[in-house]
Amino acid sequence: MDKVITVTAGIDTAKRKLDIAVHGQALRWQVENALPGWRQLAAELVKAAVTRVGIEATGGYERGVVAHLRADGFTVLLLQPAQVKSFARMRLRRAKNDALDAVIIAACAAMIDPPLVEADDRLIQLADQLTFVEQLEEDIVRFKTRLEHVEDSRQRRFVDADIGRLNKRRTAELRRIVKQLRRHDDLGQRLDLVLSVPGIGERTAIALIVRMPELGRISREQAAALAGLAPFDDDSGTHRGQRHIAGGRGRLRRSLYAAALPAAFRWNKALCEFYARLKARGKEHVAILVACARKLLIYANTVVARGTPWTEKAVQAC
Repeated sequence: MDKVITVTAGIDTAKRKLDIAVHGQALRWQVENALPGWRQLAAELVKAAVTRVGIEATGGYERGVVAHLRADGFTVLLLQPAQVKSFARMRLRRAKNDALDAVIIAACAAMIDPPLVEADDRLIQLADQLTFVEQLEEDIVRFKTRLEHVEDSRQRRFVDADIGRLNKRRTAELRRIVKQLRRHDDLGQRLDLVLSVPGIGERTAIALIVRMPELGRISREQAAALAGLAPFDDDSGTHRGQRHIAGGRGRLRRSLYAAALPAAFRWNKALCEFYARLKARGKEHVAILVACARKLLIYANTVVARGTPWTEKAVQAC
């Protein structure tokens, strides 16, 4: 059987230009980071027989070219800066410029596995809207903190008015996201399944659907790792270190953590019992809440995978 060789290119992204390198070849070139440049890039990649492209996430400047290349049929791997930086360290590379970065990105993309689930353009757009909601929530917290230190009644009225305005905008934006999710039968069904889990409200369900497109198509361990809720070992020789969570999708993790407390104390019977068991074993409150957040994610992943709403009996298998 003939071995299939996948030719991989790497792209270093800047606001106005793209530097490209093909892994294992001397091909290097540069194009404009705009539609004419994307078209030229796609044509050059076809000539070079490239089918896989690695590109480092760069604050949104990469989104246009990523969408264009995916539409043209290329497999695009969106790499996190930490991946590329760690790969360069592993290769003992110290020199750095845009052209060399493209070479490193190409080599990194050639070695890593493709994503478990292909990117969903519908959710990419909704992710930006959800980020705006999260920023509104951060503003509300700041205004409430400011209000605690304002004594002048006139100024308090101003701050109260700002908080009310931000809350209304937050509510309207969340309704808009839900409306857009329900325009698609598959996303609407996924939302209803996640909402069937006691303790997961609309805000948390939106975060799960939008921030984790893989939900229901990966294992519980993979889901926990992607959300940054998996406890990783820290052992060496006879030393057994404390388990810690790290990395993952921070915004999703914060949403699940915020939902864990009310779920574990009131809304989810299984989670209440789980919290009590861990507390009886002497676990700390914060560590228990992290475990409860992980359980909520596992419950959501399970109901979506099965395609059936939550039932109390089903929790035994989660």
